[in-house]
Amino acid sequence: MSEQLIIGNASHLYAVQEGWGQLPADIQYGYTHGIVVDDEDRVYVHHTGKESVVVFDKNGTFLTSWGSEFEGGAHGFYLHRDSDGQQYLYFADTKRSMIVKTTLSGEVLLRITPPDRPDLYDAERKYVPTDVCVAPNGDIYVSDGYGQSYVHHYNAEGTYIRSWGGKGTEPGKLNSPHGISINLRGEQPEIYIADRSNNRIQVFTLEGEHLRFVEHNLDLPCSFYFFGDEVYLPDLHSRVTILDANDRLITHLGEDQQAYKQQGWPNLPKSYYRPDRFSSPHGICVDSEGNVYLAEWISDGRVTKLVRQR
Repeated sequence: MSEQLIIGNASHLYAVQEGWGQLPADIQYGYTHGIVVDDEDRVYVHHTGKESVVVFDKNGTFLTSWGSEFEGGAHGFYLHRDSDGQQYLYFADTKRSMIVKTTLSGEVLLRITPPDRPDLYDAERKYVPTDVCVAPNGDIYVSDGYGQSYVHHYNAEGTYIRSWGGKGTEPGKLNSPHGISINLRGEQPEIYIADRSNNRIQVFTLEGEHLRFVEHNLDLPCSFYFFGDEVYLPDLHSRVTILDANDRLITHLGEDQQAYKQQGWPNLPKSYYRPDRFSSPHGICVDSEGNVYLAEWISDGRVTKLVRQR
């Protein structure tokens, strides 16, 4: 029996479970972009291939798949418990420039098309949403990460409310707001934006007022997963970052500072990859036991489970 691979630090120690989540023979991953976990610790992997949502139990046993409409456009992925107590999935589709809300089994409940803002978007200025999140009151926030770097705010029914941002480096301006999520660790809910090309997190009120920056210990942050008082971030430049309740560094996991410098990255030769080192982290989630699931931006997909030891 081979020795177990362990990564992390004194307070956050993980065993690497290589090859977690075995796909059926008739399903192949495209780029694995998003990953979420529900209340029963079922894991949903979102990728750009056919049947773009693949569902596993926590042991990696395949349960079901669906989502052919997202083929080629799979990107942002968010699970939210609405006021009715039910869990729903929210998708940001880069190919169709659309936000979609579904049940956990894939029934479409809401589609949000591009905002009617001719002052921001036209034939040359594209709208390409990369992520979506939902506030406690049901309001929906969309980050136009690959388009014009705006954030768009809608109510729970998909009615447009406001926009803010635009490309720039000053407070309130963004450059590839790739990921967006809701921080519930403080007295008031806040919006966290992975301002990726500015290599920082930018924090806003729910009305779009700039509050502060988090600019340390980040290397192209992609998205967020809040777990207890901590936040887990996939840094596209080859590591996972965990921050504490004050957004200070706890540890980096699987760091490989050579991966993103390789020719052809992120699609490197299979001989390069090592189970305890990451190349292009893109989506992350944490289950009820503190185990971490990571999806990497690689053409034929890569998903890793890190089993919490302490």
